[in-house]
Amino acid sequence: MGIWEAVAVFVAGVAAGGINTVVGSGTLITFPVLLATGLSPITANVSNALGLVTGSVSGAIGYRRELEGQRARVLRLGAAALVGGLIGAALLVALPSKAFDTIVPVLIALALVLVVLQPRLSRAVQKRRERNGTQAHPHGGAALLVGLVLASVYGGYFGAAQGVLYLSLMGLLLNESLQRINAVKNILGALVNGVAAVFFLFVAEFDWTAVVLIAVGSALGGQIGAKVGRRLSPTVLRGVIVAVGVAAIVQLLLN
Repeated sequence: MGIWEAVAVFVAGVAAGGINTVVGSGTLITFPVLLATGLSPITANVSNALGLVTGSVSGAIGYRRELEGQRARVLRLGAAALVGGLIGAALLVALPSKAFDTIVPVLIALALVLVVLQPRLSRAVQKRRERNGTQAHPHGGAALLVGLVLASVYGGYFGAAQGVLYLSLMGLLLNESLQRINAVKNILGALVNGVAAVFFLFVAEFDWTAVVLIAVGSALGGQIGAKVGRRLSPTVLRGVIVAVGVAAIVQLLLN
């Protein structure tokens, strides 16, 4: 890897770390850059997964105040994410690299619809609970666990816009602010990338230069993203999520 290629990978890592912390979809920045340096798709994917772990951890640290009081929830949802991430990593090795191409844009589009409609849907669900005299499950219940497992299978396989999927699921099924949900999303992203990377250590080839450049860059980007993201109002943050999600769909369809 030449010097300018290394600079490009580092800058992509910074951008990916920042956007992953605020929304997700950082892989759509780093993955094409890694391919442009001459790496094979599998090597680029697994190197990217390992490198972005530090960015997710950095973003979670930046959102630590929003994580207060959510330890039990993080443990419960994190277990589901770990299971899904491990399955997704195994599928990456077993399935053709194009296996998810058709379904992924549809999943992201559905997630964006849920993100846009989340305030209205949440109010409708709350009114129904009040009529029935029931309470929301503090951690989202079985529906959220199943949804997160499936979203994490995709995250372990490729991961572009997995944050959008997490935000839409938790926004619909948890009675929490978008910022506190975003904090949990960063933990889940770190867990999925981490477990996938550990699995890949035994079955795939890494480019360690790329890993280090993305790891350092995404850690820096995670701090930047946390500073920016925590200041956004729910409406603006929701708009950013939709904009990034639409860009992700367009890029996936064009590739």
